[in-house]
Amino acid sequence: MDIEIKYDGAYPILCSGSLVVFIDGKEWRFPDYCLSSGGYVEFDDDWHEDVGEGPWSVSKWPKDFPDGLKSIVLEAINDNIEHGCCGGCV
Repeated sequence: MDIEIKYDGAYPILCSGSLVVFIDGKEWRFPDYCLSSGGYVEFDDDWHEDVGEGPWSVSKWPKDFPDGLKSIVLEAINDNIEHGCCGGCV
């Protein structure tokens, strides 16, 4: 199976890009704001910021996307899209 990931999100709003996945040449356009960062933002008592990275999760899949392909595509997303968390949603 050939999976290609196209994503145009970039820091500082890495989670706000357009995601298109091609599976064996078939195009799947994902809904806007479909990715959620597995990263975190924390503050210590002096309000110093600590930002961490983590794997992506998909909160919205295209209509009629095959359930059996979700884990494979999620793995491809995490292999091909930079992990990060900007803290903008804090």
